[in-house]
Amino acid sequence: MTTPDPRTTGTPDDPLSVGLDRPAAPPQPAQPTTPSGPGRTRQAAGTIGRGLALGLLLFVTVVLVLFVVFNGQTVQISLVFTDVDAPLVLALVIAAVLGALVGWLLHLVLRTRRRHRS
Repeated sequence: MTTPDPRTTGTPDDPLSVGLDRPAAPPQPAQPTTPSGPGRTRQAAGTIGRGLALGLLLFVTVVLVLFVVFNGQTVQISLVFTDVDAPLVLALVIAAVLGALVGWLLHLVLRTRRRHRS
């Protein structure tokens, strides 16, 4: 006489039970393993954006350091009332800041004029 296989009997909580003596359960819909929707893509985009910003910051820092190193000689700057000896990098940075300031002020004036027209 043969004994029943212990793996096919037992309670549902039995880890060795394979469920051959119970009716099959209806199939469950598959659950996605990764969350979908705007939150997942936003998180990935934010990570990419931070990495890109960090890379750009590093690049700009290296360019600025090289800019300072290669433009360290002293030049004479003629102001309206006097002449000044200053490092070339200082003169270039002051010119860039003044140019950005003029551009920003021009942008404000044009934006204000457009608002008053409409």
